Amino acid sequence: MDAKKAESKQEKVPADLDVTPNADEEETLTPEELAAQWEAEAPDPAGPVANLLSSLVVLALSIAGMVISLGLGLGTPAAPAAGMWPFIITLIAAVMSVAQIIVGRTGGKDGEKFSSLSWYAVIGFATLILMVVLMPLIGFEIPSLLLCFVWMRWLGGERWRSATIYSILIVGAFYGIFIAALGTTIPRLF
Repeated sequence: MDAKKAESKQEKVPADLDVTPNADEEETLTPEELAAQWEAEAPDPAGPVANLLSSLVVLALSIAGMVISLGLGLGTPAAPAAGMWPFIITLIAAVMSVAQIIVGRTGGKDGEKFSSLSWYAVIGFATLILMVVLMPLIGFEIPSLLLCFVWMRWLGGERWRSATIYSILIVGAFYGIFIAALGTTIPRLF
């Protein structure tokens, strides 16, 4: 029965109509064919100089983060202070950047050349810093809501309605987890 339906559908399509491949036809590609297709569509590699420079930027930011974390105090593993987790995260980033400096000298086949889309990372980082600056002044709700909205709408390409709804839901979830459930002392309006 299914074979007859498939034949009747094929007969209804005019012969001169150009049918574009659909997702089902793409799934029939072998892994080797998919890898070749992805490689053909991939941007040019960044090269060793770009890898070195980006790794040095990450290393500098990591060192700055570790210094700031030390200023907040580390505490002990049994009683961590405010700087414990930021210090651990920035230490991991510093170690990874040093590893990339060593490994990336070979040319960096996986890194991409900087393009206009590379500015998205800069915009994301700048808005995150702005959120950190605004949190002590007006609480976490408004800066978090704005950050989520900017990231989803302009960096993620979501529509206005989706970005608005998702931003409200995400900030509501963070409020529920960190304020209501865990009782943390994050600066807040409500």
